[in-house]
Amino acid sequence: MFHSGERAVQQRMGQAEVAVRVGRSIRAEIPAVAASFLAEQPMVVLGAADPAGRLWAGPLTGPVGFVHAVGAATIDIDTRPDDADPLSVALAGDAAVGLIALQPQRRRRMRVNGTSAMRDGGLRITTEQVYANCPKYISRRQIREVSALDSPGPVRRGAALGATAVEMIGAADAFFIATADADGHADASHRGGNPGFLQVLSPTRLRWPDYRGNSMFMTLGNLVVQPRCGLLVADWSSGALLQLTGRAELVWDSAAFTAGAQCAVDFTVEEVIERPGALAVRWGPPELSPNNP
Repeated sequence: MFHSGERAVQQRMGQAEVAVRVGRSIRAEIPAVAASFLAEQPMVVLGAADPAGRLWAGPLTGPVGFVHAVGAATIDIDTRPDDADPLSVALAGDAAVGLIALQPQRRRRMRVNGTSAMRDGGLRITTEQVYANCPKYISRRQIREVSALDSPGPVRRGAALGATAVEMIGAADAFFIATADADGHADASHRGGNPGFLQVLSPTRLRWPDYRGNSMFMTLGNLVVQPRCGLLVADWSSGALLQLTGRAELVWDSAAFTAGAQCAVDFTVEEVIERPGALAVRWGPPELSPNNP
């Protein structure tokens, strides 16, 4: 059920038995409740690797129903990443992909891992793993508007964080992370906490605490066997996006992480992409999760 990296973290955390029990909820097919949930969402986040092996996370948005199940193990998405999104290259052919659908209004989320292929007008995902996650650490938000994205700002690229990126990170109460296992199977996940939980250690180094979740440790387990990963930070009100790719390492020294964390993750930045106004769905202010340490 789990690969060597996941099992290693589960055992180190003393949560292997819990992981096996929770893992029984994973299935290859799409349950009716999951299909209904997907069809309600105006946004999903995907994770995939580009041809150079660098992992990226990015959002896709559309009218309710733009993501929909079309078979027992098939999901169609009626849009594609735009040219400014590194996922446009990562998903140009058949690719391993992770998807997370987050509903901040109700603090709900579900994840899908599988393979993606281009189709007319969008993407088709063949599912291999479908499962729900708990509501912990999700900030409650309401949709304020959906922008037509007539004129997103100029894209900025670099190898280090600038002042705007540092400010976005400091204000973030959530981000998304794309990882993959040693065989390239991709995953996309959510991390949440109080503003400041994602720390800037330097222009090329970040750190965040890892709080207790579903005990399966898919993200941390992937990082044990494949340190490459991609981060997505959004300014939920302005639609600005920050996409980072780099490498991560798990930090087990308790002096390096905050109270309430199981461990910390250090992330070394290799490339930064800033996309002002690129997120079509705009959200209101957060109601922070009561589960945040």
